[in-house]
Parts: sequence; C-alpha cells; structure tokens
Amino acid sequence: MRLIERAWYQNHPIKWLLLPLNVLFWLLSATRRLLYRIKVLATPKLDVPVVIVGNIGVGGNGKTPVVVYLVEQLQSKGYKVGVISRGYGGEKHEQPLLLTADTTPTQAGDEPVLIYQRCNVPVVVSPDRVAGVERLIAEGCTLIISDDGLQHYRLKRDVELVIVDGKRRFGNGWLMPAGPLREGLWRLKTVDSVIVNGGLADVGETVMLLRGQELINLKTEQRLSVEQFLQQQCSAGKVNAMAGIGNPDRFYNTLSELGFSLAQKRSFVDHHHFSEQDFSSFSEDIPLLMTEKDAVKCKEYCHQNSWYLPVDAQFNDAQGEQLIELILTRCNNYGL
Repeated sequence: MRLIERAWYQNHPIKWLLLPLNVLFWLLSATRRLLYRIKVLATPKLDVPVVIVGNIGVGGNGKTPVVVYLVEQLQSKGYKVGVISRGYGGEKHEQPLLLTADTTPTQAGDEPVLIYQRCNVPVVVSPDRVAGVERLIAEGCTLIISDDGLQHYRLKRDVELVIVDGKRRFGNGWLMPAGPLREGLWRLKTVDSVIVNGGLADVGETVMLLRGQELINLKTEQRLSVEQFLQQQCSAGKVNAMAGIGNPDRFYNTLSELGFSLAQKRSFVDHHHFSEQDFSSFSEDIPLLMTEKDAVKCKEYCHQNSWYLPVDAQFNDAQGEQLIELILTRCNNYGL
C-alpha cells in the first residue's frame, strides 16, 4: 500500500504534515460550489435527463459495474442510453471523442472502453462533459449516464448516485490530500441514493454486491464458469493474479471467496499502462487472472493462459427496482 493510502486508511502520521493543504483544497472546492450556486458560473441547459454515478472519495468504489447495470436496465425499457466519461488515463482530446470498435484504452481510458465493449451503446470521452452530452444527443441518445462527475458542477444532473466502498468507507474522513475525500460527508445528504459496494450499509443506503460467474480467456475468448475453470484449468485452485485498480485487495478477496488459491499476486496503481515486462514474472503453467478493466489493456502483452473475471452489480429486487423507478420518475419531467 502506498504511503498516502496508509495515511488515508491506516491513520499513518504523515496525514498531519498534509493537513495544511486540506485548508487550501477546501477553500478552492467550496468557492467553486458557491459560484455555481449563486450562478456566477453557469450550468448549461440540456434537453435530456442526466444520471451521475460518482463518489465523494478517490479510488475504485465500483462505479463502472453500476453504470453497466443502469445501461442494461434502461435499455430494456426502450431508452437510447449514452455514457459520458472524462476518460481518465487516456489521451487528451480537444473535441469529444465518440468511441468506436477501434478505439483503444490509450486513447479513451480503460473504463470507457470497457463500458463500450460490454454495453454496445454510444460512449463519449471529454473533459468538457457538457460538450460530451451534446455529442451524445446528436447521436440520438435520450438519456445520459455520467461515469463519475459528481463534482463536475457545470454538468446539470437529474439524479445523483454515490458509490461507497463498504469495507474502506471514507478512510480517516479527511479531505484530500490528508484524506481520501473530494467532498465532505455532508454531501451524502444531498444525493438521491448512496449505494454501498459490499461490507456493511447504514440505514437508508442501498446494498450492492459484485458477482463474477465466469472467466474469459484474453487470447481465445473461451468462456468457462468458475466451477468449470476450477475443474479444468488449475490444480487445487492455484492461480496467479494481478490488478491495476483502486482497491486490488477487493479483487484478490473475490478470487479467494470463489475458491481460488493465489500463488502469486502483483498490484499496480489504478489505470496503470501495462507493458510486456509486467507479465515477465508470471509462469504460463499457472493461470493468470485479472479484472475486466485491466483486460481491455492487456490482450497484446499477456500470455495464452491469461483470463479475466467480469463482474456484475447485483441488488435485491426491491432496491434495484427503486433505483430504476427513481430514474424513470425524473425522466417523466422530459416527457419520456
């Protein structure tokens, strides 16, 4: 774990050295929010409903599986859904980039490419999310989901969903850089729903679990259920694992819960740009497992015995229906 993360989640004393910077961060973010509230800074009008899937902290909390879940559910109800993302980890683009089958993670970032490949819907990457939404409207989209963007106040929003890591929660509860928070805990009281990814949920929060049921080979695209994989591909469940996500331990714990024994694991920073050298320490004799987010960047570098585990967001029936009904109710304001 990096030193800064130890300060956030293990109360390492270095947090006290960073505390003076918190004041500057709070002042800048509070001033920016105020300018939007008093309309000194404008929030352009958009003629489609916008759903924000974000968080108040840094690091991976499970936003992308929620975006995929919402896209699939809303598509089934007849909406033409588009997704806007900043494209973190990708190249900077002066104009909004509409993803195609040839768009690479280097160009657009790993999460937008994952969403495009999983959902087959229009996905646009742009640091100017308003311009990105306008590009999606031009593609005929009638409902927009923003992957992250809770603090992008220039983008108007009809629904705000905050995803929380149920095990790490909010760390030491401090703002950046001494803590992991982009905004204070007060912000949770202003959003439409707080979705907790695993762990324990407080009263009023929505519980989400991430489930992986099959593994897919990066080279051959062969699909095996977890049970089949354990029987056919690995001795005594022994595998290697790697992860370049915000919380790699969550992935390793998931593999252990599925019955795998981790012979070797290697963690990288979130949105890591992989190279062939990253795979040199892994033997082809033992399957190498990774996340779907990492897999979109690794196909050309990994060996033949490399597999990824797609995960899906799952809610209990009542809470899942409430979430979709909330969005549909706000869509009624647009005559949809």
